[in-house]
Amino acid sequence: MGAVEIVLLLAAAAGAGWIDAVVGGGGLLQLPALLVAGVSPVQALATNKLAAVFGTSSAAVAYARTTKIDRRVVVPAGLAAVVFAGLGAASAASISKDALTPLVMAALLCVALFVTLRPAFGAHPHPHLRTRARVLAATAVTGVAIAFYDGILGPGTGTFLIIAFTTILGMDFVHGSAHSKIINSCTNVGALIVFASQGHVLWSLGLGMAVCNIAGAQVGARMALRRGSGFVRAVLLCVVCAMVAKLGYEQFFA
Repeated sequence: MGAVEIVLLLAAAAGAGWIDAVVGGGGLLQLPALLVAGVSPVQALATNKLAAVFGTSSAAVAYARTTKIDRRVVVPAGLAAVVFAGLGAASAASISKDALTPLVMAALLCVALFVTLRPAFGAHPHPHLRTRARVLAATAVTGVAIAFYDGILGPGTGTFLIIAFTTILGMDFVHGSAHSKIINSCTNVGALIVFASQGHVLWSLGLGMAVCNIAGAQVGARMALRRGSGFVRAVLLCVVCAMVAKLGYEQFFA
């Protein structure tokens, strides 16, 4: 791998960190960049997780400094996410990604339509929705279902987490993004443990990308906190549309 490819990978990692910190979906940049640079698909997935775990953790810390975090949700959901993301990564080889991709595209399109048709959605918190039953539901959806999906496939995980926290617990987009970063960090750890045990991680490259991912994540988190839910909503719609376009191209034209 030449110097030009390494520079492009580091730039992609910085951009991915910014996207991940705001709404998730940094793999849109990082994974294709790794593949274009000649990294094998499984090594690209594994190395992407190594860089992402640092970036998302960095963003989570930045959010936690200024945003109130609901530990009743993130502690049990985070612990479950490590386990179920690991199980998903271990099961990835036995799951047909061609069968899953159309379902993911449909879910993302529903997210885009929902957010577009309800412009007030996620603009303001609705704390009255945070009942015990809803806390349990949010824990199961984010720590089990979405975490398992992240281990198997991954595209849109951060977006799905934000939507889950916003719809189930009535958070605004900024608080939903803050909570999603913590769970996404845990899903990345769970998947990374499995990939590392299988020997697929390119450690030197991944750690170099992690530094740039952290830099991008810090900028993204601070912009989201400063500009508010309207900014997060706009970026979310852009990223969802880009993910649908990318998945659709890979599914039907690649």
